[in-house]
Amino acid sequence: MFPLLYIWSDWGILILRVFFGAIIVVHGWPKIRNWEETARNFEAMGFKPGNVLGPIVAILEFFGGIALMAGFYTQLIAALLVVQFIVATIWKIKNGQKLVGGWELDLMLLGAAVLFTVLGGGAFSLDHLLFMGSF
Repeated sequence: MFPLLYIWSDWGILILRVFFGAIIVVHGWPKIRNWEETARNFEAMGFKPGNVLGPIVAILEFFGGIALMAGFYTQLIAALLVVQFIVATIWKIKNGQKLVGGWELDLMLLGAAVLFTVLGGGAFSLDHLLFMGSF
């Protein structure tokens, strides 16, 4: 409809990638800070063994979010987050949470993760610099 706006698509991908990564980091930080509580929370939610799955999610969210903001291994990290958000969304639905006030953020983050899995980090990413040779 507005083809002139396509010239800004790389900037749009950059902005979304940085915001998406930041949201992932802030959700990972509390999990990184307290491994024991994270493990207990995962066990209580039924994700066993919590002392394995909790730290995996914590590392993915915190360090993966930082990598996403930089556009480093974007597609790999996003694909792992697709799996995480599918599981999180299904878990919330299964436990009776509603869309609004329940799993809408997970669904939106799943959509963003799918986007980055298929599109990659865009022209303004470390992936592009390292694997394509330039910005």
